[in-house]
Amino acid sequence: MLNRTIAPPITEPVNFSIKVPPCEKMILENGVEVYMVNMGTEDTLQINWVFFAGNWYEEKKTVAASTNYLLKNGTTSRNAFEINEHFEYYGAYLNRSCYTETAEVTLHCLSKHVNNLLPAVAELFTDATFPQEERDTYVQNSKQRLKVGLQKSDFVAGRLIDARLFGEAHPYGKYNMPEDYDQLLCEDMRSFYDAHYKNGHCIVFIAGRIPDDLPAEIEKTFGQLPWQSHRLHSTEKSHIVTPSFEQKSLVTIDPNGVQAAIRIARPFPNRHHPDFMKAMVLNNVFGGFFGSRLMANIREDKGYTYGIYSYLMNHIHESGWMISTEAGRDVSQATIDEVYKEMELLREEPIDEEELQIVRNYMIGTILGDLDGPFQVIARWRNLILNKLDEDYFYRSLDVIKTVSAEELQELSRKYLKPEEFYELVVI
Repeated sequence: MLNRTIAPPITEPVNFSIKVPPCEKMILENGVEVYMVNMGTEDTLQINWVFFAGNWYEEKKTVAASTNYLLKNGTTSRNAFEINEHFEYYGAYLNRSCYTETAEVTLHCLSKHVNNLLPAVAELFTDATFPQEERDTYVQNSKQRLKVGLQKSDFVAGRLIDARLFGEAHPYGKYNMPEDYDQLLCEDMRSFYDAHYKNGHCIVFIAGRIPDDLPAEIEKTFGQLPWQSHRLHSTEKSHIVTPSFEQKSLVTIDPNGVQAAIRIARPFPNRHHPDFMKAMVLNNVFGGFFGSRLMANIREDKGYTYGIYSYLMNHIHESGWMISTEAGRDVSQATIDEVYKEMELLREEPIDEEELQIVRNYMIGTILGDLDGPFQVIARWRNLILNKLDEDYFYRSLDVIKTVSAEELQELSRKYLKPEEFYELVVI
């Protein structure tokens, strides 16, 4: 019998043996790969169609995001209201998202209703019409949201720092202005849709309680579409990174503003670089979580901000190392100075073992949480596959978290945490 007067032993997260749940793969007749994680206790399902249709591939600003958003707003047989009503009738939710390289459509539904919903999703990929009235409403709403955003310092800072890092002509650095929406034409969206959705490169991710007949239904509904495998997507457009020559800048959008949005960032290699895994550990020590050095110093000790974080950008081609916070206008320079002081400490002094162990446990604990449920598991697989990584990368990253030394992290700090290589932006 269990003796409840004795506390169970405590096991550090780094001592857990973590295994990523398996992901089953099938290939449709048209070559499109489908990845499936069949797990979970509830009869729910998530299906994620990923197209290489982000703004990396648009010739004209706003076209990629607008096409993705208006996919759901009309076909030759149904208008936007009827399409939404069909999904709502089955208690389903269909979401669209557009990123730099990819654009997605994600279906959440009960497993028992999925076969009634797949034909409606396929209709959006083969018969979207992009009506003029839907375009006009979308443009009006987008311009209004942009107008509101441009009055907020954090919104403006997020746009401008990317342009500093990559250049305004690069997909990672360009941003939309109101006149860009005025120039959006229905024909622009139809052409982009034909090239990147109707005849595009696609990959599908499925997670949840998967019915036995779902693979066959996926094949029947999508296997005959004129799609191609994402692996054949080898003629990617190249974009040249052209960083700004302006290393430090102050932008004022409100002369009476009392809060400053601060962004400090530098270019950084992507996940395929040998330093990336170790940099993830160093980033968490520096500013990656609530117990980081930046948070302890600038929030807890100095009281300059409610929160400050650093992170490595989640892009496929290039990346960047970003420090982001909002602080009082009168202490904005002091906040920046403290960020550089923390960089200096990491360059000059090795991290003590207790602090490093806390970071290791935090990172392993986060991964354990990320593997708790089918939707989280498929997200982990999706991240690997879209970045052309394999399962071994996951286990190697675990090993780096558990074994990277303080000396290695100090050397990494000396290599990358150099203030003169960071762009500095303050928006008030």
